[in-house]
Amino acid sequence: MSIFSREYTRREFVKLTAKGLAGVTLTSPMLAVLGCTAAQAESGQVEVMPMSDYVLVANKAKCTGCQRCEYNCTMTNDGKAHPFISRIHTRDYVQYGKEVTADFLEGAGLFGNWSIAPETCRQCDNAPCVNACPVDAIEPDPITGVRMLDQDTCIGCGACVKACPFGMAKMDPEINKSTKCIACGACVAGCPTNALKIVLYEDLAAAMGA
Repeated sequence: MSIFSREYTRREFVKLTAKGLAGVTLTSPMLAVLGCTAAQAESGQVEVMPMSDYVLVANKAKCTGCQRCEYNCTMTNDGKAHPFISRIHTRDYVQYGKEVTADFLEGAGLFGNWSIAPETCRQCDNAPCVNACPVDAIEPDPITGVRMLDQDTCIGCGACVKACPFGMAKMDPEINKSTKCIACGACVAGCPTNALKIVLYEDLAAAMGA
């Protein structure tokens, strides 16, 4: 598949799933390639995060909150098991979901409905982290478009951490440098329940009938 058709597939998929999979009529081939059931998609348990080269699918119905994805991420990228600086975040949502409210027992997390959502970088087109960095330490890869962070250039100011609306950039307190997702896929390789899945745009295009 050419870069043009890949980008076309990405744009079409983003438009289709702009508000999530709930309410989107998915064909059997699309459900198969995304690795979920129609019931899971319709209930809002499946989150899709379009990257430059692939879609990362996070299925809350399969996630147990084991944090294996976080350990694999940091062991691969940092050479240490350090969930706090992981580029994929499960730990943040394990107990009470994304936020603690007065009715948290009816919400997500282990103390709610047991729905746990892995979250990671959205690789935003107009990325706030890129715009906030005063030394241009975060730039798109010329081939993949993934927003890469150069730790040699990073001055540890934390501007990207404050700028990210999703809380995806983190500051490594041991080296005083920022970290962010580089779309390496280590998190997926370590998931024991297949709650995380990488879907290439070539496969997605075929499932969509492109």
